[in-house]
Amino acid sequence: MKIVGLTGGIASGKSTVAAMFASRGCPVVDADQLARNVVAVGTNGLSAVVNHFGRDILDEQGELNRERLGAIIFSDDSQRNALNSIVHPLIAQASMEHLAELSAAGHHLAIYEAALIVENDLQSKLQMAALIVVSVSESTQLARLMARTQDNRPTLPLQAARQRISAQLPLADKIAVADYVIDNNGSLSETEDRVQQVWIALTTPTDPPQTKRRLTVK
Repeated sequence: MKIVGLTGGIASGKSTVAAMFASRGCPVVDADQLARNVVAVGTNGLSAVVNHFGRDILDEQGELNRERLGAIIFSDDSQRNALNSIVHPLIAQASMEHLAELSAAGHHLAIYEAALIVENDLQSKLQMAALIVVSVSESTQLARLMARTQDNRPTLPLQAARQRISAQLPLADKIAVADYVIDNNGSLSETEDRVQQVWIALTTPTDPPQTKRRLTVK
């Protein structure tokens, strides 16, 4: 089975683009969802996180309070690294199991959506056939992050939004190693057209097989 990575910066629209591929019948393995699963109530993952960070990161139902944890890890690199050392091996195991299930079910192509594909060298570890990067401007990232609301209030103030963007690998570094770059600064219909171009490139057989090429769709 061919595994194609899908990544980008925070609030770049990875999930939107992933949904567009899913609408074309392509299974999507969502690393963010797997990350939630491995720290669900009752898991060893949540116990390990609580052992390190304390019970203050739990809400009244005993679930992980991501806002509290985010405030800790995005202001302290050592704490973010500590969290990653706990959850990344668990996510990796869950990812391999899910991909194996898709392959056994007869799928020939799957999208692996994750924020840290480049940072964790998942292209090599998962033997990805190609990497798609969703590209937006930093101003667009900030606007989208600050537009996220909970109880009709912004989830993140400006300083916290900038902190989360700066905590990630610069988007230019991800674009530099991409096989396909999808510009997501515009409308949904424009992004849909760009996804279709990449979908055609991924699913059109070539004889002889086409070597990987850089395709930027704007």
